Parts: sequence; C-alpha cells; structure tokens
Amino acid sequence: MIELQDVRKVFNEGGAGEFTALDGVSLTLGEARVTVLKGPSGSGKTTLLALVGCMARPTAGRIRLDGREISGLPERFLTQVRRSTFGFVFQQLNLVRGIDVLENVMLPAYPLGVPRARLRERALALLARLDLAGRAAARVEWLSGGEAQRVAIARALVNDPPVIIADEPTAHLDTRLSREFMEIVGRLKGEGRRFIIASHDPLVCESPVADRVVAMRDGRVEAPGA
Repeated sequence: MIELQDVRKVFNEGGAGEFTALDGVSLTLGEARVTVLKGPSGSGKTTLLALVGCMARPTAGRIRLDGREISGLPERFLTQVRRSTFGFVFQQLNLVRGIDVLENVMLPAYPLGVPRARLRERALALLARLDLAGRAAARVEWLSGGEAQRVAIARALVNDPPVIIADEPTAHLDTRLSREFMEIVGRLKGEGRRFIIASHDPLVCESPVADRVVAMRDGRVEAPGA
C-alpha cells in the first residue's frame, strides 16, 4: 500500500525558473495490480513515479509505504527501501552499452551482495522466461528494440521486487511490440506482481491488463480511477 498525502514537488524553489511539478497530490495505490498514470507531457507522471519509487523526495507532503512514512528517511535507508521494493523500467531503458545482456540484468543486484553464481542463475532464468536465453552473451547494442525492452524487464525483476515502476515503457516501441509489452505485464500480474506505469499511450491506458487508470494534468490528479 502506497499513500501520498498532499504531496508537492517544486524544482528550483525560490529561483527564477521555479516550477511546480506536483501540486497537492493525494492518492492511494492499493489493491490494483496494474495502475496506469495517464496524462500529457508535463502532467507530473514521471515526477510522481520518482517520488513513489524513492528516487526523489517531495518538497512538502507525506508518502507512506505499508504504513511507514518514507518521505523523511535518511538517504541510505531510502536506498534500501528502493532496492528491496521496486524494480524500474525507464523510458530510455538505460542499458549499459559495451557489456553483455547477462551483466546488464545482474547489475542492480550487485549492491545486495548476492553470491555471483546464484545471481547468474537467477538472471539466466529470467532471460529464459522472456525468450532471451540465446541472447545472454550478446552486447546490448546488438539487440532489437523489443529485445532491449525485455532485457530491461528482466533487469527490473532481478531483485524480485513486489512493485515494478515503468515510465513511458512503450514510447519507442511500435504497435506490435507495445502489445507484446502489455502481454508480459499481464503474465507477471498473474504471478502476483504489481505495476505502476506512467503512459499517454492508448495501447497501455486502454489495455484490459490495466486495473486502474489515474488521470493527471498540470501536476494534479484529475480522476483517481476506480
């Protein structure tokens, strides 16, 4: 359960370029397996994901995770919460060029001190589930768009997080690959995984996989969804 209470996020506060990205957002992200944050560019979706995923702090307001307030935690504790709770699929994917697919998937787990043999086994199993077993030794710059997206999903799952956060995951995919992504989300949802996805893509927002769609505009929640 993730609760936001009157959350504001202001960039360059007090400066000439002050910008309010979130303006008094109160929202509960509870039982829905797949929640989609829907809104145009500049609506505050990505900022909201960053706050929920412990990658940034609010300027004001409170954020609670399973009843525990996390918005005021020291950085090292916030990092621990982030690593154990969330997996991330970024819009630009952020795969590391020059190393192979397997190493890219394993990277987020290195700080946790998992023995390399066990980590390698886990990463290979994830790649096999996503039909990428034969690409484990390939460099990421050799991958197709769909393959790169699946590698990013495997990387997000390597720490076995209960919640996956995805920011505009279909922005650089064609229709077929966008539908393929949502099919993967549906399979993982069926296994008990939760997703919070920011998107303005109708293929995501109108997908039957989505349980709840939260409409945002100008840093506020327009419609909290059912």
